[in-house]
Amino acid sequence: MDNTEIKKFIAEKVAEGVTLSKIQDELTAQGMKMTFMELRLLASEIENDIFKQQEAAAEPEVKEEPAPEQPAAEKNEEENYNLPPYATAPAQDAPAENAAEKVRGNTSVTVSPIQRPGYYATGTVKFGSGAEAEWFLDQSGRLGLDPTNGMKPDQQDIAEFQQELRKAFGA
Repeated sequence: MDNTEIKKFIAEKVAEGVTLSKIQDELTAQGMKMTFMELRLLASEIENDIFKQQEAAAEPEVKEEPAPEQPAAEKNEEENYNLPPYATAPAQDAPAENAAEKVRGNTSVTVSPIQRPGYYATGTVKFGSGAEAEWFLDQSGRLGLDPTNGMKPDQQDIAEFQQELRKAFGA
């Protein structure tokens, strides 16, 4: 077996939910000797490739459509006058009340198919504010976050993360 065949075999078995120990046993039965650490590193590499493919597929292309033009009768009367250069334009509506209320993205949670020792579950999260983190749920039931891009999630991010995590576990 060459390296690409081994990676393909490991990826298929991980997708089926087979543990790394059993995958190692199957590789040994096929005459391929590999330490558990080597197998774990290959599985981690495969996992990163899968996440990159999922992220690329999850990001839809955004096409902007021009806003429909208003008929002249509906336009503001002041827009129809030619204002002298020293005149000020009419006051516009105030911008959003709070800068924190700007448009946010969706929070997305992924659960890692490979279980890390000492943890019940692990994965990654992309928050609506743009922050990213790795999350973990240990065997005592404690939930933790480790920011990966230096940004810290805000309170709204945490609430959305908890909802998405419940959905991911089917609760």
